[in-house]
Amino acid sequence: MELKRLDFIGSSRDNLKEFPDEVRQDIGYALFEVQKGEKPAGAKPLKGFGGAGVLEIIEDFIGDAYRAVYTVKFAKVVYVLHCFQKKSKSGIKTPQHEIDLIKQRLKAAEEDYKSHYK
Repeated sequence: MELKRLDFIGSSRDNLKEFPDEVRQDIGYALFEVQKGEKPAGAKPLKGFGGAGVLEIIEDFIGDAYRAVYTVKFAKVVYVLHCFQKKSKSGIKTPQHEIDLIKQRLKAAEEDYKSHYK
């Protein structure tokens, strides 16, 4: 079994390191499943990205919600685009500034992939 490479865009690795240990371990294992070509139980497509190319891993821990957003659009690499604690108290929608950052980082991932893997 060949694992896909796992790359972090922007501050996503540092953000993930700030999560509680249990959340970090759960997300880390879920990303390992993604590297193996599987879809983790806690992952679902992120709305607004046209299909299942961008997904989010959802972890709830002691009343807080944590998200790790990644893309599987590329054959050789899984890019982690953003990791954040969701603070929205009104509704379940991901805040627009988080969506904008994810879109920006998805473009950066596309550029990285073109320059290293094509």
